[in-house]
This record gives sequence, C-alpha cells and structure tokens, in this order.
Amino acid sequence: MTKTIIRTEKLCKTFSSGGIQQHVLKNLDIRIVEGDFTIIMGSSGSGKSTLLYAISGMDKPTLGEIDFAGQKLTKFSNDRLAIFRRNHCGFVFQQIYLLDNMSVLDNVLASGLLVNKNKRELVKRAKELLLQVGINENSWSKFPTQLSGGEAQRVGIVRAIINNPKILFADEPTGALNSLSSKNVLDVFSEINRSGQSIVLVTHDVNTALRGNRVIYLKDGVICGDLQLGSYSDDDNLERHERLKEFLAEMGW
Repeated sequence: MTKTIIRTEKLCKTFSSGGIQQHVLKNLDIRIVEGDFTIIMGSSGSGKSTLLYAISGMDKPTLGEIDFAGQKLTKFSNDRLAIFRRNHCGFVFQQIYLLDNMSVLDNVLASGLLVNKNKRELVKRAKELLLQVGINENSWSKFPTQLSGGEAQRVGIVRAIINNPKILFADEPTGALNSLSSKNVLDVFSEINRSGQSIVLVTHDVNTALRGNRVIYLKDGVICGDLQLGSYSDDDNLERHERLKEFLAEMGW
C-alpha cells in the first residue's frame, strides 16, 4: 500500500506588487507518495518553483493546507519550519551553494552535524555516499572551486541526503550543466530513487523529466495534467520519450 508523504488542500499563493495581486497557485490539491520520483513541469511563470517552495516549507502559502508526514506545515512558525526542513527535507538547486572555504567532505559534514552529532557515524556515511555518486577519495579534500560543475552538483546531492530526508527537493538541478554532466547527475538521482529516496524535482528539461515516474504539469497555477510514466529504465527510454512528448504536446508545451 502506498504511503502519502505530502497532501495539499486548496493550496493558494498570491503575490502583491504595486497594488496588483498575482495569483500564482490556485486551489491545488496534490498527493505526493513515498518512493515516487515526481517531476513538476510547466512554462515560465506557471508556478513550478512556488509550489516546490510551499510544499517543502521554504515559503508559506497564502491559503490552504499542507500535510507533510502527518504534520500541518501551515500551522508552523518560521523557526519551527526551519527545524522541520533541517530534519526532514533535502534541497538541491541550480546554484549549488557549496562553501568555497571548506573541503568537499567538510561541506557534507557541516550539513550532517546540524542533525546528527555522532561524527564518526556521519563521516562513514558521508564517505560511502560520496563514493556512491562517483566522488572518489582523491577529491574529498578538494575545495568546490577545484571541481567541475557536475562534480560539485553531485557533492550537493550528497549534502542534501546526508540526513536521510523524507523527501529530496530539487529545482532545475541540471540547468547550469553541460549534457554529459547533466546525465551523470541524473544518473545519481535515478540511483538514489531506486534505493527508496522520494524526490520532487522541478524542471523544464525533457531529458530530466524522463527520469521521473510521475510528471505533473502546471499552467497558470493550475494542474492541467498528471502523467504516470512508471519506473525509469534505460531500456525503455525511447518509449518513455514518446509518451512524455505526446503528453507535453497535449499540455501545449
């Protein structure tokens, strides 16, 4: 039986600028299931990132409810939200935000020590995860500026999952990478999803969207489509691409 991690009810987000209100999210009812790799797509201004920030507790909706693992995020204070995110969420952005004055390993440990005070246990897990994403021991003492963009983003993913988050949230994580680095990063996302990690990822890139088992399409703050792709495999990539292409055409992509 599938387990719901996030459920929203009548989720709305409105921004005001110059006395004009912009309704970015409009009465969204969404269910995110444990173990899913959920992709959020839509044109610029459709509300993709706004939705991601709302359901992850990074921003508060204007109206509506968000139930995250049985807790009502809309009832939390800003301080309580910060603690909740630290303990239950991982984040990967297009901008990687590694600390330039800290080594690769220390960047990962700095995030982990906010939750887990057992440094020996944390170092062991950090090294295992770095190896898993293809960052070998020779790179652990390097500084972020000594890494390629793809390597730095893989370190960013390790930093995001070091605390075993319930969900890994990603916003255009391959947007600044070349095609080879993008593939390497997407392979990491696919691998950790196969190991059970729930992922919600915003993208405008079709190749990235192919990695998800579910694609939600937003238009003007409303869900216009919801495609179930099934689990990703390199073997059925052509068929998946055709199904996604047809779906996006129906959405007016």
